[in-house]
Amino acid sequence: MSDKLDLKKHIRDVEDFPIPGIKFRDITSLIETPEPFRKTCKELTKMTESFNADLIVSIESRGFIFAGSVSTDLLLPFVLARKPGKLPNETYVKSFDLEYGSTSIEIQKNTNIEKGQRIVIIDDLVATGGTAIACAELLTENFNVEKSDILILCIIDLPELGGSNLIKEQGYNIETLVSY
Repeated sequence: MSDKLDLKKHIRDVEDFPIPGIKFRDITSLIETPEPFRKTCKELTKMTESFNADLIVSIESRGFIFAGSVSTDLLLPFVLARKPGKLPNETYVKSFDLEYGSTSIEIQKNTNIEKGQRIVIIDDLVATGGTAIACAELLTENFNVEKSDILILCIIDLPELGGSNLIKEQGYNIETLVSY
């Protein structure tokens, strides 16, 4: 499968995590290795710049690692999409299913996001697509952002789980760096 930046050798496989039957793709080994980490952040920055993004939204927590670098490099606002109860102000909430359970994601209502802005959502991995779609739906439903103005960027794609295809079918843009 795809690996144009030669990153796979820096991503560990962890069997039966977080529950039995799940193969976890661990990016901690990637971020612990400076050159591949820098290469990853630079490529995400290029992709964000090519999309002409106005702001970055990132999903807790591993997405934050990459989004901070991209938003700093491009001087773009960085909006947090967090797990329940982690934000201090009133929030918009979107519940969704994961491949091994269900949860929700929140963005603060006082966040400065406007219709017509181009937004890049950054996360570490797309599996079933639930997290990325929930984040994108928070933006379309509560901030009136057009689907075509959203680009979902992930380091890893697990295409056998169908998430990237579902994201495309929902009308969102998606790009990834590595697929398994």
